[in-house]
Amino acid sequence: MSADATIQPSALPAEDHGKDHVSPADIALGVIIGRTSEYFDFFVFGLGCVLVFPELVFPFVDRLTGTLYAFGIFALAFVTRPLGSVLFFAIDRNYGRTTKLTAALFLLGGSTAAIAFLPGYQTIGIWSCVILAAFRLLQGIALGGAWDGLSSLLALNAPANRRGWYTMLPQLGAPFGFILAAGLFAYFEGALSKEDFLGWGWRYPFFVALTINVVALFARLRMVATHEFAELMTTRELMPMPVSELIRVHGRTLILGAFVPLASFALFHLVTIFPVSWINLFTSRSVSEFLLVQAAGGVVGAGAIVTSGLVADQIGRRKTLLLSGAMIGLFSLSSIIAPLLFGDSQAGQTIYVIIGFGLLGLSYGQTAGAVASSFGQQYRYTGAALTSDLAWLLGAGFAPLVALTVSSAFGLAWVGVYLLSGALCTLAALAIDRRMEARYG
Repeated sequence: MSADATIQPSALPAEDHGKDHVSPADIALGVIIGRTSEYFDFFVFGLGCVLVFPELVFPFVDRLTGTLYAFGIFALAFVTRPLGSVLFFAIDRNYGRTTKLTAALFLLGGSTAAIAFLPGYQTIGIWSCVILAAFRLLQGIALGGAWDGLSSLLALNAPANRRGWYTMLPQLGAPFGFILAAGLFAYFEGALSKEDFLGWGWRYPFFVALTINVVALFARLRMVATHEFAELMTTRELMPMPVSELIRVHGRTLILGAFVPLASFALFHLVTIFPVSWINLFTSRSVSEFLLVQAAGGVVGAGAIVTSGLVADQIGRRKTLLLSGAMIGLFSLSSIIAPLLFGDSQAGQTIYVIIGFGLLGLSYGQTAGAVASSFGQQYRYTGAALTSDLAWLLGAGFAPLVALTVSSAFGLAWVGVYLLSGALCTLAALAIDRRMEARYG
């Protein structure tokens, strides 16, 4: 981190100078660790929807239908995430951010870890489905509460010519979380017999979630509990605002902001969760080997996220989003024209994953900054959280379910059509509000 980016505590009382100093490096590290834990929880569940739950929870239907049922439960968390944000905003206002984060992360990690002890349908019948759905709903509520404003604070305190760089740092948690989840599932699925994997091997990644969330909690509380952090959040006006007031003042911005990252969010699960389901259901390729290919794609995605920061600082965030949205559109067109790219060819499947992760990183690296910058400082904390919730719901929540449904019924080309719709929404949202030019840079 550059020296000129250090947050100066000049606004603090003299006796507090030098105490509990919070630098951009501290904020960035806390955000990356926190985001990694959140994405790890979600990717573990997503992979479980493909490799475990169809046989454990839905053995009374065929594998395709069981996977579709599991993807339906997967979407529940994205439905309850906005509700979680509203609930935990109230906790923030009444009990403080430390209490909010502690409750949210323990709920997130606890819900994920509890799934490790889930009995199957053969043991408790339909209650296995009900319990799985209940824990998934709690995951969504917890993720809404895990919003801490650190990424917004990081962007606000970054040098004017380095905002793209600092904005992309929190986004690295996504590929890191996926690499960890994919690596664990690849190991257990490849090293164990099918009986042992379905009996106990799949449970380990879920159980690990609680430990990871505890580490993430302490990384965040290390900053959130400091006096300087509280001062910075107050002076930057990063405090929760009533949702009704946000909608009244920034309703249009909220809707448009939800469509800006749609191309990236639509692609998100189309290169992570959906491909595993297709490989598992319709090809003879080893799932564990394909997961390692995806983990390599995650490395490419992390590199592309870093690249997005460099590019955004040179040409501006809005132009970077326009460029990445157009490239995702072209990628989706190629999937429509040549759906065999991801068909039976292992080379084609690998190319799809690597290119997809690269485009995902380039676009996803600047989505958080785009969402946050759509609001003035007073509404940034609440507005960024709710806009992100809506974008995830519209763009990613139902993506695996829709993609698997249309591809199994009509062919892989329709996955490209679905992705193209997301790219067009992003480009349209950027074109409608020209005021974003100034906000996005």
